[in-house]
Amino acid sequence: MAYVKKDQAPAQETQRVLVKMTSRNAKAVENVMTELLLHARNEKVVLRGPVRLPTRTLKVTTRKTPCGNGTNTWDTYELKIYKRLVELRAPTELVKKITSFPIDAGVDVAITIPHDQ
Repeated sequence: MAYVKKDQAPAQETQRVLVKMTSRNAKAVENVMTELLLHARNEKVVLRGPVRLPTRTLKVTTRKTPCGNGTNTWDTYELKIYKRLVELRAPTELVKKITSFPIDAGVDVAITIPHDQ
């Protein structure tokens, strides 16, 4: 037989929330990630991560000369995209409180709640 305290407040329903950050600047992504982890740990939220997803490198090779005459010289340009992922388990109100801080310019944050709970 389980004992139940009558004065205890009902437990709030926790949700699984995925926070995915994307940026072209690795230092900016790391700064935002450490800020998020600091806020989450202060609120004692159950979390997993950060997971460093593979860096995506986009390359474009172009001719240096605009007209096509002359020797064949080429330039290669690269764009690196850095991604980080964190999973939080917390009530919705607490997630709003944790994620309400200024985010560096150039960092995209996507917050998703998966339905496969």
